[in-house]
Parts: sequence; structure tokens; C-alpha cells
Amino acid sequence: MYLPVKALHIIFVVTWFAGLFYLVRLFIYNREAHDRPEAERQLLQQQFGLMMRRLWYAITWPSCVLALGTGIWLAISARSLPWWLVVKLGLVLLLFLYHLSLGALLSAQLKGRFDKSSAQLRMWNEVATVFLVAIVFVVVMKSTLSWIWYTASVVLLSVLLMLIVKWLAARRS
Repeated sequence: MYLPVKALHIIFVVTWFAGLFYLVRLFIYNREAHDRPEAERQLLQQQFGLMMRRLWYAITWPSCVLALGTGIWLAISARSLPWWLVVKLGLVLLLFLYHLSLGALLSAQLKGRFDKSSAQLRMWNEVATVFLVAIVFVVVMKSTLSWIWYTASVVLLSVLLMLIVKWLAARRS
């Protein structure tokens, strides 16, 4: 059963990340629609609200639960916790907290509260990318990657992504 569960785990992780990436894009579009004229704003925000709710409840949450469930099954069947698996589990916990933060943003936007600017949401969108890269590198590299190089790589990637987002925002202005 290990390999089929592992395959399902990978599929659910992919769909979970797809939901996380697209949801924040919808937050950005919905935030930008908030600045449109009234008639256009109402139409756009109604549509974005529907899309966000469907994505959150029909794809993102189920994928999260199934990815976590199959991941827990895999971790239990491993019978030991090597350092890389402990690191991965820590990153997954942080990813889940990020997931919950998106739920709070969704709730706020559906209530018409827009506390974050488009630029802030674009930066928040890159957090999922950092988690994706960090988790994949931990799993693939396992013991061949030292702690120092791993940590430095993730920090460097995070800084690089933030600089790219800021550069793109400045270019857009």
C-alpha cells in the first residue's frame, strides 16, 4: 500500500498548492476590482467571491486534508523520523498555518474588508512558492544536503522572490 498512498499524497499536494496559488491570485483580482466603479465592482466581486468560495471549499480544503492524511500515513509507516522528515513536517505545519491565514483573508474579502493592498497580496502569494521549493528540496535531497546549505538556499530563494516581486511592482507603476 505504500507506493499507491505515496502517489496519492503527491497528487493531493499538487492540487493543494494549485489551490493556494490560484486563491491568492483571486484575492489580488478581487482587491483590484474593489477600486473599480460601483457597477463594475459589484459584478466582478460577486464573480470573484463565487470563484474563491468554490476553490476554497471544493479544491483547496479537500486537497489539504487528503495531503495531510496521506502524509501522516506515510510518516507513520516510515517507523522512524530522520532529520529531513522532521524538517519536512515542520515546514508542512508552517504551510498549514499559511493555509489558515488564507482562510482568514478569504473571510475578510467576502465581508468586503480589504486590509491588504495588491502589492502585499502579491508578496503573500510568493510564500507558497518558498514552501514548495523548501519542501521539495528537503524530500529530494534528504541526507545529501547539509543544514547550512539548505537553510542558506531557502533564505536566498526567499529574498530573490521578494526582490523580483518588488521589481515587477515598480515596473508596473
